[in-house]
Amino acid sequence: MTPPGRQPVRRRTAALRRRAVLATVPLTVAALLGAAGPTAAGSAGPGTIGAAGTGDPYFPLSGNGGYHVRHYGLTLRYDTATRRLDGTAVLTARATQRLSRFDLDLKGLHVTRVAVGRATARFRRDGQELVVTPARTLRRGQEFRVTVAYHGTPGPVSDPDGSADGWIPTDDGAFVAGEPQGAMTWFPANSHPSDKSSYDITITVPQGRTAVSNGTLVGRRTAHGRTTFHWRETRPMAAYLATATVGKFTVQRYTTSDGIRVYNAVDAREAAAAAPVLKKLPSVLRWESTLFGPYPFRSAGAIVDHAHDVGYALETQTRPLYDRAPDLSTLVHENAHQWFGDSVSLTTWKDIWLNEGFATYAEWLYSEQHGGESAQQTFDALYATPASDDLWAYPAGNPGSGANIFGTPVYARGAMTLHALRRAVGDRTFFRILRAWAGEHRYGHGTTAAFERLAERASGKDLTGLFHTWLETAGKPGHA
Repeated sequence: MTPPGRQPVRRRTAALRRRAVLATVPLTVAALLGAAGPTAAGSAGPGTIGAAGTGDPYFPLSGNGGYHVRHYGLTLRYDTATRRLDGTAVLTARATQRLSRFDLDLKGLHVTRVAVGRATARFRRDGQELVVTPARTLRRGQEFRVTVAYHGTPGPVSDPDGSADGWIPTDDGAFVAGEPQGAMTWFPANSHPSDKSSYDITITVPQGRTAVSNGTLVGRRTAHGRTTFHWRETRPMAAYLATATVGKFTVQRYTTSDGIRVYNAVDAREAAAAAPVLKKLPSVLRWESTLFGPYPFRSAGAIVDHAHDVGYALETQTRPLYDRAPDLSTLVHENAHQWFGDSVSLTTWKDIWLNEGFATYAEWLYSEQHGGESAQQTFDALYATPASDDLWAYPAGNPGSGANIFGTPVYARGAMTLHALRRAVGDRTFFRILRAWAGEHRYGHGTTAAFERLAERASGKDLTGLFHTWLETAGKPGHA
């Protein structure tokens, strides 16, 4: 249960909210990831088969091997009465190996046609995998386009912890939140955060509904009782951060003094409660920019739906998605993710403390600098919990399974790790580390090992013991 007046920052965080009062090389993604041209004919002959997953230890079938998607062009039509979705997805990709066959992640929708370049491709379904065999083998390094036509009645996927994500129908549309594996419920994807892409998302809905996605609204037109919205996100984005939320929303648009275009879409049933918090968005972004470096994107905002059964909010890129009116801490948390999780993304789900621990610590810092409890007071209150508390159930840097990645240790003990680091290196060095992390990995990826190396380089200290104690050791640390 969530305490009155408080919304869980994300799914499965009620326990954290109850106590709130109290070595791989990072991957890189080319900036802007422009769309490539039509495919060139591949040479005939035997090829290799792209892996059916990235091999992530927690979600081994998420994502696929053998190619990188540079751009998604999604054209969607959603009927809120029948809940039918019709879609055409055009993926512009580059082969990272010789490919005679490759997979896309897609669950529960009916595929009617697949083409690679201009040629029809053979395809079959295998669980969540759409297995595609192009007419001709693709060369390593070749740029190609995959077109998938599909339709059906999308619904959510059940995660290992029992929660739902993906395309979640609501009484007036759909709440679309894809972490960790829900993107595949509404478009064919290379659905792992290690593969980031630019997006054009065009959504047609009944007139009177608003369809909200990521980035900037570049087109809107109404005809024959339907309205089409065209959204564009040019910065690299992981598939789970894409949204196409539909509902009866009141829209507010403005540009901040820093030049950030804000688009807020709010369900009328949440408007009164949301207004005071959303009014603080420009000041929150300004404050976070002073700590973490320049805001990573051109646009910002919020989608505030009336979907209380969902039970969480999500940091959908540029425009966080809330299942109800957020409180201020939730607003701070989800927007901190624009730096930590969205711009700097995970390489594997095991490292999710780099998202949740950082965003939770942003809440502590905001409280500290705005007349509330200090980060030290919050840390001390958490450390005072007994060793049997679920806070100490597993290490923040090694949750153990996909069922644990949104548990209390990832959030609270992840934030405690950062506070322990701050005490060890001092404020000046600590905040320099945060800015360097966000800057050096901007629009790319990070790992725990890379963060540890950065902290040691910036501080000149051996921090092996600190990180081992707070991130990798089971149970309550013997000293604070």
